[in-house]
Amino acid sequence: MQDSHHTRQVLCFSLYFCIGVVVCESLHYSVPEEKRSGSLVANVLKDLKVDVKELSARGARLIFEGTKPYFQLDPHSGNVILQDRIDREVLCGQKDPCVLLSEIVLENPLQVHRMEVEIEDVNDNPPQFSKKEFLFEMPEQTPMNTRFLLETAKDADRGENTVQNYTLSSNDHFRLDVQSRRDGSKYAELVLQKQLDREENAQFFLILFAVDGGIPKRTGTANIFIDVLDANDNVPQFGHSVYKVKLMENSQAETLVNRVEATDRDLGSYGDITYSFSQVPENVLRSFNLDKQTGEITVAGTIDYEKDRSYEIDIKATDGGGLSAYCKVIVEVEDRNDNAPEVTLTSIASPLPEDSPPDKVVALFRVTDQDSGDAGRTACTMETNLPFVLKASVNNYYQLVTQQPLDREKASEYNITITATDWGSPRLTSITIISVQISDVNDNAPVFEKSLYEMQIRENNIPGLLIGLVQADDLDTERNAKVTYSLLPGKVSDQPVSSFVSINSETGNLYAIRSLDYEQIKDFQVSVRAADSGSPPLSSEVKVRVVIVDENDNAPFILYPLQNGTSPSNDLVPREAEAGYLVTKVVAVDRDSGQNSWLSYELLKATEPGLFNVGTQNGEVKTLRPINQRDTFKQKLIIRVRDNGHPPQSTSATLTILLVDGFSDPYMKMVDIPKDEVVKEEDRTLTLYLVICLAAISFIFLISVVVFVAVKIHKRRKFMESSALNFPVGPNFQENCGDAGAGSLSRAYNYEVCLAGGSLSSEFKFLRPLFPVFSVEPPQNQGGQRISTASQEVPSYVEKSERINQVRIINLM
Repeated sequence: MQDSHHTRQVLCFSLYFCIGVVVCESLHYSVPEEKRSGSLVANVLKDLKVDVKELSARGARLIFEGTKPYFQLDPHSGNVILQDRIDREVLCGQKDPCVLLSEIVLENPLQVHRMEVEIEDVNDNPPQFSKKEFLFEMPEQTPMNTRFLLETAKDADRGENTVQNYTLSSNDHFRLDVQSRRDGSKYAELVLQKQLDREENAQFFLILFAVDGGIPKRTGTANIFIDVLDANDNVPQFGHSVYKVKLMENSQAETLVNRVEATDRDLGSYGDITYSFSQVPENVLRSFNLDKQTGEITVAGTIDYEKDRSYEIDIKATDGGGLSAYCKVIVEVEDRNDNAPEVTLTSIASPLPEDSPPDKVVALFRVTDQDSGDAGRTACTMETNLPFVLKASVNNYYQLVTQQPLDREKASEYNITITATDWGSPRLTSITIISVQISDVNDNAPVFEKSLYEMQIRENNIPGLLIGLVQADDLDTERNAKVTYSLLPGKVSDQPVSSFVSINSETGNLYAIRSLDYEQIKDFQVSVRAADSGSPPLSSEVKVRVVIVDENDNAPFILYPLQNGTSPSNDLVPREAEAGYLVTKVVAVDRDSGQNSWLSYELLKATEPGLFNVGTQNGEVKTLRPINQRDTFKQKLIIRVRDNGHPPQSTSATLTILLVDGFSDPYMKMVDIPKDEVVKEEDRTLTLYLVICLAAISFIFLISVVVFVAVKIHKRRKFMESSALNFPVGPNFQENCGDAGAGSLSRAYNYEVCLAGGSLSSEFKFLRPLFPVFSVEPPQNQGGQRISTASQEVPSYVEKSERINQVRIINLM
């Protein structure tokens, strides 16, 4: 026996290396019924020839075939544990042996071990009769040794624990004859051993005992009442003692199975025969009907080959005198293809990573069919054009494996239809859908909606203002698709880009950190990175160009005449000047661009409203009419310069023009001024104040000069730095062309003026007919705009006066 077992092991091991999957011999175990839950059934390590580590590593599991899982396999010890108490009678009824079938499945490589656990019977049920009392009616002329079949006691146990013997209470007329059927069950016949005499004993009372063979033995009892009747000389007789018929399963109700017939030679009521079932099991009563008058057996319930393949029916024929005869009808059920194949899913890998390699096992399942013969043979197929394929294994197991690379972004779920078909006639098919979810891996980098972003923001913005939004999408899901945004290092005007803008890492909103000035920077570019949260993370970058839009935030600036009040700005006009005489020109610029820098000039106020006029576009101050003697010596003009922005901004310039008779000496002589002019030009109170202040001015003269010089130098330096203007003064006269879009300055003059302090007069030294040339260089911008100095021709009256060196005039200020 050991050699045979060793040979089978060697054959099983060889077959494993040939086909990779082995179904080894069956494992047989036994366990008594009524054993408590948690009891040990067996340890399979020795029979499987594996150790505990291998058993656990190969995913050992116990699979039951259509029954409740009464056992549990512990993969860490190899013990088969009883999960629930087993009642063999409930589980198997009278079926013997009572075997629970299951399979132990091992993977990598796949092995299937069939395990059979026999449920052993214990004597836990006593024999029982269907009734407590049985009534027999016997004619008094019943022949000696006439046999009466008694009710068989039912014992739910099996084997030795079932009914083994029958005994009868002591009497003189009857004895028991115990016999065995083909299946080994015992039954008893009541045998008449002494002629009945109704006049002596009209009724008998007997006790029937049914005894099983268990330890200890259990006994069941029934009372037998026998009424002695008048004579009935003949008993019914069947044509055959055994009838054999075949019946197709699923036959319809009322289908005729067979007809039994018994005859009785007696006449009258003794010859009337009725038929009845005799001690038949419950499944027969559920499945068949017996006509009491005709003896026809018809189908009453469902005939299922998979539940009962044959029926044994005992029929009793009783005449009117109470005599009975018995026959047996054996019904063989023929199988029909009425069960579709069943697909039992054993394991499934879902979700399945999209980077799974080829030939990875996705699901393991088994196909079974309860029918027999060709009707129980099955074939399994699946739909095509999928990245999966079916691989048939042994014992009707199938593996669903990958055959192509997976891409979750194209298909995140597969519903695989498995079609199982048997070989019966007609063929039956069952469909099972296996759903496989594809899990994501980080194989897609974020992608921006645009290859280049361009955003605009107005200058003088509020810090923290939203500039725009960058958006990147990731085809992955969950954590792999969560995108965060960040700024890449860079510089804008030699400063870190992070000091200009910031980005919301979650939304991609771009914010301005500081207030931007168009006059300092026209545009700048930043780089934004979008990275996902996968492992490892993937990222992409995009350029964002931020354009600053100009606003009208700069008022026009007067370049000439200077309005800082530190030096006189008197212009001299000869009284013989004609209409259209160019007196001077107001020069102004605006740091804004476009229409915000288009300047216009307007005369707001004048001492003589009709004497002077200002050019709207060029700022040239000219005379409208000839000057006469009645015109005031000192003329004051207020000129407004306004840009073309929305809303417009403006500034004003004050010009002081002195009307003189001519230039003949380096220092002009004192000119008598008519009293009426003094009255008009000067305020007497002002003169009084000036005289009073003269003494104070003389006292702090030295201190004032020092402070004045220091303040003047400081203001000029500050002015030069803030406005980025350059004022070269020299003998060179140069005319430059300026960009209209960069400002309104078109021409300039260079003058060098020297004034001497005095109480009522000042000295004016005219050295050369040139105005200061102012150079304005705005901050760098995209268009490369610039403001350049311009020059204008010196008025004719200045050219005539080049030979005059110094002029002394009366200062009426």
